[in-house]
Amino acid sequence: MTAPPMFPGFDGLLTLSRREGVDIRPTLLRVLTDLYVQTAAHTAEEEQHFVELTSRLIDQVDDATRAAVRARLSIYPQTPAAIMSKLRLHAAVQPRATKAAPSPPPASLPAAETKPRALATLSMEPRDGSEISQMFFAANARDRALILQNLATAPLRPSPRIHPSRAARAIETLHMAAFASDIDNFVTELGETLILPARIAERVVKDSGGEPLACAVKAIGMSSKIYQQILLFLDPAIGTSVITVYRLSRLYDLLDERSARILLAAWRGATMSEVRAKYRPALYHEERHRARTVPTHERPGVAQPDATVVTRRTGRDSSGS
Repeated sequence: MTAPPMFPGFDGLLTLSRREGVDIRPTLLRVLTDLYVQTAAHTAEEEQHFVELTSRLIDQVDDATRAAVRARLSIYPQTPAAIMSKLRLHAAVQPRATKAAPSPPPASLPAAETKPRALATLSMEPRDGSEISQMFFAANARDRALILQNLATAPLRPSPRIHPSRAARAIETLHMAAFASDIDNFVTELGETLILPARIAERVVKDSGGEPLACAVKAIGMSSKIYQQILLFLDPAIGTSVITVYRLSRLYDLLDERSARILLAAWRGATMSEVRAKYRPALYHEERHRARTVPTHERPGVAQPDATVVTRRTGRDSSGS
């Protein structure tokens, strides 16, 4: 089978790593996963090749690498079913479809099914938060709903809950700003409450789909009634569309608070990633090359070693007196 252009040389690198004694399988699995989730759709050949390579690597890497890859693929809507089964991601999504069925007692759960809960405190790196944020904003309405559904059981640490008193003040201010259609004050209050920069807060509020705003106010703890009123008054483009209001209201009722807080952590991580990229520390040799050369100035009145000493004669000496 010929490898697709998306994953060239991975079989050769894997063989080389075993021959030379250098274990690069964790790095290969991370890079392969990053390349796969950067594309919204894949061909059948690309998916098959991804399954073949990933299935071999998952069993051969350490637990930390496996947990990081599981966190990435758990929020990706197009994760192949074979990989979801191997990483036990299918068990996280299945309870949503069988919500009415009674859940089995905790004692009857096998040990393998309880493992994802043990990994639910995995910290999110700023780079991962940036990629999750970009993936969510670039997705359509259907893929955003799938991402939020998978985030509810993803092994990622959510952002801390906002203090109830601060959340209550924020909800009241946001409610009044929405009634007045004051988007600027709405963006400012939302950014201050969620500790987000103004640029990201504005992008969340002005997103045409409406899902980011639903996640933001869900993380604050806003009730469904107040959220529906905000939909009607804040943005006329959304408030005048009955279908859009109904869709977002339905999404908000089904949205898990944990998913909203994980997405909030991703937005904060994206901010940290941008700041680190902008203000990266410079190395010593870089500072030497960038340093400006200052020309040396000779001090007046100081004779140089090779200079000729000239005796200055006064007027009295020249007259002979």
